[in-house]
Parts: sequence; structure tokens; C-alpha cells
Amino acid sequence: MVFRQEKRGIIVAACLLVAIAVVSVWSLMTGDYPVSAGGVLATLAGAGTDSMAGFFILELRAPRVVLALLLGAALGISGAIFQTLTANPLGSPDITGFTTGAATGAIIQIIVIGGGPLAIGLGALFGGAATGVTVYLLSRRQGVTGTRFVLIGIGVAAILQGVNGLLIVKASLTAAQTAAQWLAGSLNATGWGKVTVIAMALAVLVPAAFVLARPLTVLVTGADLATGLGVNVPAVRAALIVVGVGLVAVAVSAAGPIAFVALAAPQLAKRLTGSSGAGMGNAGLMGALLVVASDLVAMRIVAPVQLPVGIVTGSLGGIYLIWLLSRQWKKEKNA
Repeated sequence: MVFRQEKRGIIVAACLLVAIAVVSVWSLMTGDYPVSAGGVLATLAGAGTDSMAGFFILELRAPRVVLALLLGAALGISGAIFQTLTANPLGSPDITGFTTGAATGAIIQIIVIGGGPLAIGLGALFGGAATGVTVYLLSRRQGVTGTRFVLIGIGVAAILQGVNGLLIVKASLTAAQTAAQWLAGSLNATGWGKVTVIAMALAVLVPAAFVLARPLTVLVTGADLATGLGVNVPAVRAALIVVGVGLVAVAVSAAGPIAFVALAAPQLAKRLTGSSGAGMGNAGLMGALLVVASDLVAMRIVAPVQLPVGIVTGSLGGIYLIWLLSRQWKKEKNA
């Protein structure tokens, strides 16, 4: 049974990689300067002869596609961590307030301090980290449980939503417009410099997540059993929260809140693989596919106007959330 699930997981991963490659090439092909699939592949291989195509692909489109893949993977892995840690499909950073907290830190930089892109990114990192610490400490007072963690996170998120709204209402028109555009979640104005910084951060966080995957799987069986098997439950739980919040904060700092990817990606990957484990790898691949595909739709659906990718993921994620809640209600009703 386990071997069959592992085999299915490998097949799903291969299919997701093929889908990611197809959508990525498609995204590199389309735009103000269309390029054929052969032209894209030739340019990527360094054998392209069209200098204009090379400029559009390598300098304008490729950084955006790569950043979309990186952020989608980060959100997918973070969602897998928190949904497994809380044993709740609603236990994602979007619901538990970590994404909102990162947004609060960035909005404070935009409106109150007036910082530039680097300061906004650092503000998002700090806001996400502070929210993670707050939720963990509040839920830890009577012992951390999945339900308590999610409910406290929802409460903190509601408070922070109010803070964000108040800051925007009190801000100048220019600052409020900048904050509103950032809150929509956008991959516009992406360059290789930003991609490099994000890649360096994820080069630390993603391996750390995979190192913690096995203790997380043991932790799911129950704290007492995990302790008996030699797992330091409080330390592992705290480390998972730090890594999960870090992944979300990095993603939000780069592009703003890209809604519902962390919620949907792990569940979609789990349904495809039939696995009950953390499934971080396939969740990351699914997240990458969702973001790069959503960004392609955002760029082309009302071209030449480019929508923020967060509008597309938010629309799809809202539909998915309604379906998920409906399914949970039916399951509880039939139990």
C-alpha cells in the first residue's frame, strides 16, 4: 500500500513538472512580442538568433515566470506544513493570519514609514514573523491544538484586517493607492535581482522544511506517541512554525498577498496522490503550477491590461473554499 502511494506520488510529481514546463513556455511565448515555442526553447538554450525575442524572454518574461514558480512553491509547502500541523484543511497561512500579518508589516512601511521596496519586503518579513509568534504564544497557553491554533489565527487575522483598513483610510491618496495595489498581489516589475534574493532565502527555508517533514509525519500520530519515539514535540512544532511563517513572509515580501494558494495547493496535491502525509514536494509543485498559470491568465485575460495575479488566485481560491467548507459540512452531517 505504501509503495503504491509512493509510486502514485512520483507519477503525480512528473505530471505536475510537465504541466509546469508547458505553462511556463506558454507564458514565455505570449505578449506584446509573440515568440514561437521553438524560438523560446532556442533562446533558453542560447541558440536564438532573434535579439528582440531574447530581450523579451530573458529580461522581461523569464524573471516573472521564475518568481511565480518560486513563490508558488513556497506557498504550497507552507500550506502543507500548517495543514498537517493543525490536522485541519483550513489551517493555512491565508486563514490563520500569517499572510495578513505580513501584509500589515508591509503596509506600515508603505504608509507610515514611507520605505522603498527593500524596506517593504523587510516589513512583510517582520510582520509575518510577529504574527506567527503571537498566534503560537496565544494558542500555547493551554496546550497547542490544531483547532485552537486555527481559531486564534482567524481572530488575529480579523484584527489585522481592521488595522490594515484603518491604515489605508488614514493614509494619503498616493500611499493608499500604492498599498491597495500591493495588497492585490502582483508580479509586475520583476527583475533578476529580486528573483536572486528570493531564491537565496528559499534555498535555506525549503531544505529546512524537508528536513522537518519526517518529524512532522510522526507528530501527526499524536504528541504522546511522538514523544515516545524520541521527537522533541515543542521544539519540532516551533521549528515548523518558524519555517512555515518564513516561507509565507518571503512570498508576501516579493509580490504581496497571493491569496488561497497555500490553502488549495496541498489539498489538491493530496487528492491527486491519495496520501495522508505532509506531501511537501507535490504541494510545492502544485503551488508553483497554480501561481504561474494564474499569472498567465492575469496577463492575458484582458490584454493589454495586466491584472494582479492575486485577483485570479483569490477568485479561484474563493470558489475552492466554498467547496471545501461545503464538503466538510456534509462529512460532519453524515458522521
